[in-house]
Amino acid sequence: LLQAANRAKLAEGLLAKPLPAGKYRVIYADPPWQYRDAGVITPSDNYGRAARHYPTMALDDIRAMPVADIATEAAVLFLWAPAPKLEEALSVLNAWGFTYRTNLVWVKDQIGMGYFARSRHELLLVGIRGELPVPEPATRPDSVIEAPRGKHSAKPEGVYGLIERMYPDLKRIELFARAS
Repeated sequence: LLQAANRAKLAEGLLAKPLPAGKYRVIYADPPWQYRDAGVITPSDNYGRAARHYPTMALDDIRAMPVADIATEAAVLFLWAPAPKLEEALSVLNAWGFTYRTNLVWVKDQIGMGYFARSRHELLLVGIRGELPVPEPATRPDSVIEAPRGKHSAKPEGVYGLIERMYPDLKRIELFARAS
């Protein structure tokens, strides 16, 4: 588990790190959502779990990232949105210069945490900017992804293939990758 001081240093480094150079037509992002915007999250707080695994970012810092600068004029964004963060995720999508078009839902094999409902799904929002053609009919995926949970915050490996099939010839980038 990361100590609070180490989390702060890592988060500061994450904020200071510039986005890669170049322009991308496909952006895949899993922001390090903060579930509490202030105060110290204790190990007994279930909503501090993310911060114990990797540095999280405040919503304003995520929104302020210059993702629009690395997107081509016509691009697509795939943005992970845990159910409690849907409103925030839509604001990030807009702040980054994209317009919401649809979503896919990842149905997990195990129930998770939650204040009002214990989540067993996550949303993968799809947004576009410019005049990006839609994928060929044969490459359009089912809107439901059924896959087991992995390590904390790990997303289904099959999503990479899904995006590659949808946009096989477009330059892609993943933001906030937490896998090696």
